[in-house]
Amino acid sequence: MKDHAPTTTHPGPRAARRLTFGIYPGGTSGTETGLATGPADRPEHINQALDKLQGIHQPLIVRGYVRYQGRETAPGMYTPHPAGITQYARNGRKLDLVCCYRDTRGDLDGWLDFVRAQVEKFGDHLAKIQITEEPNLYHAPGSADGTMPNVKEALIRGVIVAKDEAYRKGYDLQVGFNAVPSFNPADDFWPSIGNAGSSFLDSLDYVGLDFFPDVFRRIEPEGSDDALGKAVAGVLDHFRNVNLPTAHLPPSIPIHITENGWPTAPDRSYERQASVLETTVRTIHQQADVLNITHYELFSLRDADSAQADLFYQFGLMRDDYTPKPAFDVFRRLIAEIGTPYQHATT
Repeated sequence: MKDHAPTTTHPGPRAARRLTFGIYPGGTSGTETGLATGPADRPEHINQALDKLQGIHQPLIVRGYVRYQGRETAPGMYTPHPAGITQYARNGRKLDLVCCYRDTRGDLDGWLDFVRAQVEKFGDHLAKIQITEEPNLYHAPGSADGTMPNVKEALIRGVIVAKDEAYRKGYDLQVGFNAVPSFNPADDFWPSIGNAGSSFLDSLDYVGLDFFPDVFRRIEPEGSDDALGKAVAGVLDHFRNVNLPTAHLPPSIPIHITENGWPTAPDRSYERQASVLETTVRTIHQQADVLNITHYELFSLRDADSAQADLFYQFGLMRDDYTPKPAFDVFRRLIAEIGTPYQHATT
């Protein structure tokens, strides 16, 4: 078993550990039933915004998604979101590539070939590669892999294959998977991961957490930063001390926050978005040492379509014309203040 940095799970003081930050920069967003789209991405504006967020002292990871939809899908259809993602891997930035498993036929051999191909294709551009997207979310086929046949085996075997391919090619990258919090004791996802075996555990560098407090279920009292902070801390603690132990995943395996955000809407103000972002990130930072959290990646840089009132279209720190909301400067300041400096960054 690889030697992960040790951690503890007892309460402690404010974390001294800094976070490695990242962001999804595209304009396409997943919904429960499909994709939310809008104006086309503008690469020059994206790179300018990423440069401003990153500053000169911290790295910044760029998150993107590519879908496997079966062997019969033409190779040209495997276009990442955002398209041309490697153009954003500049100024020290590297990629977090999410390999989504969306094959309704459950073709595992084709899937594993696809995973190998992504490692080879993106190679040195990669800081991390994530195998499957939200494989334990069973009610959102438009944005999660949990309804796909053989998804658990696709996750386990995909992690092993990705690590093996990276090793063979000499690429220094982290391999992991992500999940959403589960509060259902009857959910068999985590026990099934716990039976994956030593090859899987030896190949696993991190476990990601996607969570969106105060988005799909509002936190009461509404607008309370204190209530929000307690909710965030509670989810983090449950994930580390309930979900992961159920899968026999030790506290030495780091947690990466792989998706988190708070959308604006007619009844969801820009100012509240900025406040939620600050409270959420600072709460995660406070728990980073105790729960071994090393990364935070925001969803997302820009709105899918700022003219659409549906919250799935307005997760961005910027509007779809790349004018910043107040949360943009909050995120830039947080990266500068608590972001991992280059010499200590974990990729």
